[in-house]
Amino acid sequence: MRQRPANIDGLSASTLQLPPGAWPTVLDCLCERFPAIERAQWLDRMVRMRVMDAGGLPLTPETPYRVGLEVHYYREVPDEPWIPFEEAVLHADADLLVADKPHFLPVTPAGGHVHETLLGRLIRRTGNHALVPLHRIDRDTAGLVMFSANPDSRGHYQALFRERGIEKEYEAIAPALPDAPFPFIRTSRIVPGEPFFRMQEVDGVANSQTRIDVLARGDKHWRYALTPVTGKKHQLRVHMAALGTPIMNDATYPQLVERAADDYSKPLQLLAKRLSFVDPLSGAARYFESHFRL
Repeated sequence: MRQRPANIDGLSASTLQLPPGAWPTVLDCLCERFPAIERAQWLDRMVRMRVMDAGGLPLTPETPYRVGLEVHYYREVPDEPWIPFEEAVLHADADLLVADKPHFLPVTPAGGHVHETLLGRLIRRTGNHALVPLHRIDRDTAGLVMFSANPDSRGHYQALFRERGIEKEYEAIAPALPDAPFPFIRTSRIVPGEPFFRMQEVDGVANSQTRIDVLARGDKHWRYALTPVTGKKHQLRVHMAALGTPIMNDATYPQLVERAADDYSKPLQLLAKRLSFVDPLSGAARYFESHFRL
């Protein structure tokens, strides 16, 4: 069995199988495939042995192109900003790690965030390069994220999510819904919209369900308990916006709001607050609660 290249500073390698083409070298192929990355940056990565083949051998600027060649490379972002909020580890054993993620920190590398991710920080903290997130929450959302710490037991925990064996409860701050019959279930069909990262409700067979209740009532904003029955992308945010009560500081729903990339003054008021399940290995009841508050 092939082994993937080792993580570097908590960052795993990305993999590309070279497509059909007429490039003379691997370097030429990479430059055309990723036009946003300058040739000088690929050359620098190759000098530092950050680009290699399936056998772990470094690729050089002179390596001939070959269709289907498996190339491993490490993503890098020049001047990647530090995210000034700290995560916490609430539980860690040989098989499972539960982290409490702050707002603005992505779970895994995406866009301009490569090293400043929850996964990268946890690998650097624990030294465990086998950590894999069992589920995701948005960068804008704070709260609980579970990680598998052991490949041998990973499938047991993944099955909990696949078979809906985990109860997740979120809290959100949003405008009041004085006429709603709490608690109630929001059911709808959610599909990708425009632009590509936004979701939308459409007519058709429902594929999403959220239980909505009220925890506290204020003058204008209420604190809601949101329990997703299904796990569609942005489900809670889409459902609340569709009800006419978008989650406070949501810059994506019901419409896009332009904000500075490093503006931390208005965190999305959505928190993955609680997780509970029966541990598939020990049979013990597990319960975790985020230390963050909205």
